Amino acid sequence: MGRIAGRFARVEPRRRVRRLVLGLLSDLPRKNCWTIAEWAGESTPDGMHHLLSRAKWDADAVRDDLRGYVVEHLHDERAVLVVDETGDVKKGTATVGVQRQYTGTAGRIENAQVAVYLVYAGRRGHAAVDRELYVPRSWTSDPDRCRAAGLGEETAFATKPELAARMVARFLDAGHRAPWVAGDEVYGGNPKLRTALEERGTGYVLAVACSHEATTRAGKFRADALARKVPMRAWQKLSAGTGAKGHRFYDWAVIDLADSRPGSRQLLIRRNRSSGELAYYRCFSPGPAPLAELVRVAGSRWRVEEFFQSGKGLAALDEHQVRHYASWSRWVTLAMLAHAFLAVVRADEHARQPSPNGLIPLTCNEIQRLFIALVVGPTHNAAHRLGWSDWRRRHQARSQAGHYQRQADRA
Repeated sequence: MGRIAGRFARVEPRRRVRRLVLGLLSDLPRKNCWTIAEWAGESTPDGMHHLLSRAKWDADAVRDDLRGYVVEHLHDERAVLVVDETGDVKKGTATVGVQRQYTGTAGRIENAQVAVYLVYAGRRGHAAVDRELYVPRSWTSDPDRCRAAGLGEETAFATKPELAARMVARFLDAGHRAPWVAGDEVYGGNPKLRTALEERGTGYVLAVACSHEATTRAGKFRADALARKVPMRAWQKLSAGTGAKGHRFYDWAVIDLADSRPGSRQLLIRRNRSSGELAYYRCFSPGPAPLAELVRVAGSRWRVEEFFQSGKGLAALDEHQVRHYASWSRWVTLAMLAHAFLAVVRADEHARQPSPNGLIPLTCNEIQRLFIALVVGPTHNAAHRLGWSDWRRRHQARSQAGHYQRQADRA
């Protein structure tokens, strides 16, 4: 918290943001301004609402501090930047960026808000370092709607790959280094993103569809057609990294692609050893890269899924109940900071003392439990609990009266 303290000119928001981050790390079953304010010992949620909506501080500046914190503590010369999007199911139409769209969170088309995240993945651990809200065309074509949600009238539509390119550029322009970028088919199928990375000399292993066309010395072919030409001796069994059940072993093959521009370009093919299902990756590196290195980078993409799971489960990344863009960017930035704290403590603990026999190494979940129970552990008296009960019931009574009045006016 000392790292970001200078971003808050007044002592009140500086203290309150600390309480909010601790609340995000708490064991509350549901985390929002109401529950966190009560947990933190405040008498009403007004201060938390003010911090997220009207207080003067720059969420992008805090994001920059977060990025430096993650890179400093999880530094890895072979780090991979992983890009991916996640959706949060929302009700209504006023929440910034919301519309009916596909979200992997629900596995179907839902009324949802989607954001793209950039995750720094290294040997010591992984954490998100940037975020961009996906604003659909239904929003950017309606200046009044954008203005009502706190977006500038000049807000232009940007695809998810364009948002990813913007975040990677910010990371590199800040002076940080990561030799690789990984992502799924949404990003691998976008030639503009691949060109932007190549122009910066940044390697990538990006998933592409089976219908993706690649040019070899023998001509242009679909990815699945090239896979059928791979001889049996060309497949190698390699691990894409460890998961919850051990190493993820697949069969891998790589095909060199023809291109007159500098750098090495390949099509990487992954085959499931049980089902035979194939996956394809478009690869680029400034210099030659061995198959094992391409496989390592491809396997790093799962880190972003782990971040979404722990970021939402431990730091309430998806539990924001805000409508305006400024409030959204502040909430998710602080949630990313809370998760990064857990990731850094985990990395330091693993480096400092190996796990005793019979115990798995400390996880982010266990670190959160111990931190809240042993270090924070807020306790409040009965008067505080009763005061919050009165506040909730008074607020609900006003809401109920307003609802009945609107119903009567319509009648």
